[in-house]
Amino acid sequence: MPITVGHVPNLECEAFYFDMERRGIILVAMEPNQVADALEEGAIDAGPIPLLDVPRLEASASPIQRFCVASVNHAVSCVLLSNKEIGELSGGAIAVNEPDATSLQLLRVILELKHGVSGASFVDTQSEHDARFLTWNQGLRGRRAVRGFAHRYDLGEEWQEWTGLPFVFNRWMSRNDMERQDFLVLQDALFVGQEDWMNNLYKDTGPRNDVLMLSREVLEYVQGLRFFMGVPEQRAVEAFQEKLAQLDDAST
Repeated sequence: MPITVGHVPNLECEAFYFDMERRGIILVAMEPNQVADALEEGAIDAGPIPLLDVPRLEASASPIQRFCVASVNHAVSCVLLSNKEIGELSGGAIAVNEPDATSLQLLRVILELKHGVSGASFVDTQSEHDARFLTWNQGLRGRRAVRGFAHRYDLGEEWQEWTGLPFVFNRWMSRNDMERQDFLVLQDALFVGQEDWMNNLYKDTGPRNDVLMLSREVLEYVQGLRFFMGVPEQRAVEAFQEKLAQLDDAST
């Protein structure tokens, strides 16, 4: 059976997939918030899992080495656009478009614990709203300005300024019942893809119309990310868990 991998269409994940199709790995297109369920149900063998979905998969899946996506100083692709300052959003409406659970909880942590915002509600993008939350490629397209919103907040930057830590958005996981040889092929593809994609990026001079970025901007963006868990990233995961516990305590 061929190896199947959840393929999310986000710029920061492209390097992981760069060497896969050459090896016969089948890429199954899906949105970031669909990957965990697909892995749990056995529809795919592996994929990038939003951080908050990792614990519920631990009985059937395991992290692949320490592959992850983490912002260092700026997330760039995880932004809150607002028509008022962030501390004034209490009771306001924030439009969201099916973000993954990790990004949405990061927004709650930043709003409620860092800025003391209370009573904010999440609505769909068609409803009247005071702010708009953009993630991943949508966030990149709206990274500078969107008409009607005077304020822009990068949540990776908000987190780093507050904690001094990077922020881990997802980790790569594979099912525990994968054949050992298939696992090794996938693991090698992730290693090789990282290096080859970056080398190719240095040579690319064309714009990326899907995210409204020049090649130089794409390079700057990915250079601001980490793709391998280290001590700071592990500390960041623990800090985020502590903040989430504080949110739970505040709501009870």
